[in-house]
Amino acid sequence: MLLGVSSASSAQALPASAGLSQNVAALGALPIDPASLPPATTRNGREIFANFRDGLAAPQCDADATSARWRKQFAHAPSRLGNVEDDALPLFGYVVDELRAANLPTEFALIPFVESGYRPGARNASGPAGLWQFIATTARNHRVPMEKGYDGRLSAVDSTRAAVRYLKTLHGMFAGDWQLAVMAYNAGEYRILQALRRGGMNAQNASAAELPGLSPITYAYVEKLHALACVLEQAEKEPDLMASLNRPVPILKGHTLPANTSLASWSAQNALDPSRIARLNPALTSPRGGSRVLAPALIGDGSEPAAEPLVTLAESNASPASRPTIATPARARTVASTNNARRHTVRNGESAWTIARRYGISVKTLLSFNDLEASAILRPGMVLRFEDVR
Repeated sequence: MLLGVSSASSAQALPASAGLSQNVAALGALPIDPASLPPATTRNGREIFANFRDGLAAPQCDADATSARWRKQFAHAPSRLGNVEDDALPLFGYVVDELRAANLPTEFALIPFVESGYRPGARNASGPAGLWQFIATTARNHRVPMEKGYDGRLSAVDSTRAAVRYLKTLHGMFAGDWQLAVMAYNAGEYRILQALRRGGMNAQNASAAELPGLSPITYAYVEKLHALACVLEQAEKEPDLMASLNRPVPILKGHTLPANTSLASWSAQNALDPSRIARLNPALTSPRGGSRVLAPALIGDGSEPAAEPLVTLAESNASPASRPTIATPARARTVASTNNARRHTVRNGESAWTIARRYGISVKTLLSFNDLEASAILRPGMVLRFEDVR
């Protein structure tokens, strides 16, 4: 008996597939324990933006605390986050995650925009390097590995961990005032403590703009972060930006590089784009076992790739015995085999736009061929079919 269909007349009144449909619908309504699901490897770009906004100590832009100069300087930040070819959005998401995990204000996630433009390999002629632009002395003081052949300041994992530890110390030292904390990050905590003493202030009643005797660069540091926060808040009202954020973005995690393994070979073993992984990890120019690699989260236990795709959007042309025994979504259809038929297995961080661009077809054509809606999120392991027009 199929879910309450008890009489012959009732059964005859329904098509043969109705009972199966009802069963599937009922199963879909069952509660699912989130802990039983595999960790996500991608998320929507808007989620990163929302996570940043939710973690701000000052959620509303203070227009009086910003200047047109700094707003103009950082006006490009939203477009970089919206650019699918840029690493800024996944890196921004990684830093926001680390700050939220440490219960720190996400204003601190704007520091790499000011310091390095969110480029892990950024170097300054005067010595600072990496996302957070540590000088060598500061890096060593905060346990960033610095040795021959390896500059941990260029590791987004090593430097972000150090920066979060340092910012947590400063945030506590200055009574949870994020503005004093970032001034201390720029000028050093002892200069800020001296300025407080000279001004007869303490961390509880201090006004960052009124601290005496500091460099104009230090005062401007807070102004820059204010301006950036306002630029991003204003960008939320721009439909084009929000549309560009509406895409799957890889969730970046730290992975341990095995001994005697190069970054390129590790990338290949895990079906990751070697050029992208190299960009994210400029510190690893040669094999260094035990180093932390910043890369998209992997399906499975977080350190190894899954043995097979979790979902496929179209059946293989192979014989039934050799086809993968993976459930195919109901909307998927088998594409007739032609001389121009192509397949593409979705990898971490790929979107319909990047895949379509790679093969010289339109996004609309790719989605239509696979019975996907424009709002569909591609998951790693999905197999897409299309006609090659080249």
